[in-house]
Amino acid sequence: MSENDASQQPSHTARGAAELELGQDTLDLLRSRLAAVAEDTVRAITEEVPGYAGAFTGPMGATIQAAVQLALGGFLNLAGQPRAGDPGTPMAPALEGAYALGRGEARGGRSMDALLAAYRVGARVAWRDLSATAVDAGLPAGTVSKFAGLVFAYIDELSAASVAGHTDELATTGRVRQRYLQRLGHSLLRGDPVDRLAAAAERADWAPPRTLTAVVLPAGRVRTLLTALDPRTLRPDEDLPDLQADEDESELGVLLVPDADGPRRRALLRTLQGHDATAGPARPWADVRESYLRVLRARRLGLIDQPGQGEAAVDTEQHLAALVVSSDPAALADLRRRALAPLDGVRPSTAERLAETLREWLLHQGRRDDVAAVLHVHPQTVRYRMGQIRELYGDRLQDPDVVLDLTVALARG
Repeated sequence: MSENDASQQPSHTARGAAELELGQDTLDLLRSRLAAVAEDTVRAITEEVPGYAGAFTGPMGATIQAAVQLALGGFLNLAGQPRAGDPGTPMAPALEGAYALGRGEARGGRSMDALLAAYRVGARVAWRDLSATAVDAGLPAGTVSKFAGLVFAYIDELSAASVAGHTDELATTGRVRQRYLQRLGHSLLRGDPVDRLAAAAERADWAPPRTLTAVVLPAGRVRTLLTALDPRTLRPDEDLPDLQADEDESELGVLLVPDADGPRRRALLRTLQGHDATAGPARPWADVRESYLRVLRARRLGLIDQPGQGEAAVDTEQHLAALVVSSDPAALADLRRRALAPLDGVRPSTAERLAETLREWLLHQGRRDDVAAVLHVHPQTVRYRMGQIRELYGDRLQDPDVVLDLTVALARG
């Protein structure tokens, strides 16, 4: 219901009020009592509705009192107009005012509870005073009864207009804030300057956490996962930066999760289980781009497709060596060629077996039985192969720099 809807809808109350036979003298008498009725109504509301205790003092009280008087006067205008007239027109100002009142309550961060309670109290007090005046004017009991029903129906229409205004304002505010949160998320993924990020956070009414952790997962899993995460989690789901041509943005979702570092990281990874998600490292909130880029690199390395892993969450912190080794593929290829050059003189199949044995020998610090167990060969086979390797490398296997180069060159990226 929009503001125009509130003021232009046909009204059963308006038609009923126009059919009341109050007479001009009765209408004049009721109008003369409006100021006093409005004063009593405001007093009762401030006394009986906790949310408005003391809220209507000073100039605000006079303003609200005038608004109440206007609303009641609008009803009497309905009752006093000719039956042939448009019964909706006199209600327009009151309904527009009620709609605006509801929007104002939402902008002030208040729920509708207090305002609806105020309407209930106002209806009771207004009818008590107006009915006493109607009886004094000598209205028939049937007319007084109909008058009562229409007064309460009128208050119901005003409260409905306020609810509509409150709902519309919340929806509008929510959409605006969501757009600001989206822009903040995009700024973080782009790595915008800190001052720009701080301004974007302030616009979005988002209190920056200590850290943010980037999580990338299938877009279809995002909505379900969000309900289990910190409410401050950001969801920049459009125009994701740094994606390669073969990465379909519509299939990916990104979440920036606040304060998921330290012991909380284990809880985050448990939450991510079953969602085919990859989690980057926690970073100071303004530096979360680093976390995001690491996740993208991990996905490109195929860490999410390891055998037997299924939909378990991938923790990039458990794959740092692979990420480091793969950071410069060309440099790694050059290092491998240089470090493994002594194997160039043997057959390729033999060179592959020797390189595999050397790798496990370095990793297990020369423990022959452990190497044999990993390679599924006899320990004597390991001894034979290492004899070949020592012949090819000579004293270089005693050089720490050579050992470091071989360890890195033989690492599995």
